[in-house]
Amino acid sequence: MNTFIPTRQNAFDLLNEYNTKPGLIRHALAVEAVMAHFAEKFGEDVEMWKIIGLIHDLDYEKYPEEHCTKTKEILTQKGWPENYIRAVMSHGWQLCTDVKPETKLEQTLYTIDELTGLVASTALVRPSKSVLDMKAKSVKKKWKDKSFAAGVNRSVIDKGAEMLGMERGELITETIAGMRNVAEAIGLKGTVQ
Repeated sequence: MNTFIPTRQNAFDLLNEYNTKPGLIRHALAVEAVMAHFAEKFGEDVEMWKIIGLIHDLDYEKYPEEHCTKTKEILTQKGWPENYIRAVMSHGWQLCTDVKPETKLEQTLYTIDELTGLVASTALVRPSKSVLDMKAKSVKKKWKDKSFAAGVNRSVIDKGAEMLGMERGELITETIAGMRNVAEAIGLKGTVQ
């Protein structure tokens, strides 16, 4: 029986072992912070949610063609718990895996992975270049422009919102709130004092 329980430091070290691109590190930190925010909101295990948020794209830089699958292989070799591995796999549901998000943790990761990208892109085109003074309406405005942040899969976000039973506006507001906690680390503090 496996008794290894990963720590945030384990996850952070692993992230840096497989990723060197600052954008991918910032994305991992953003997802970690938003997962922590939602874990608190839902009364869940904040530490576990953070760790999964941090490593969800572990293999993306080195193995983009094997996204999620390679992470499963790496984490399995390192003795990570099955529920952590399954959660990571579920964020690629219908994109690169057939692991459907079932738990609140999995559904949240699936939903906010794409949404953090849209929020970050929206913040960067604002005069302040910050999430600290941004409201959901800014993101909603950009949502309609399909050429803006075209790589963001909006249907995944909507599917996830439905799974979580949340309105898009509430989801965006909560995601921004989570990202504010790490605004400086993810390069979105901007000019707001």
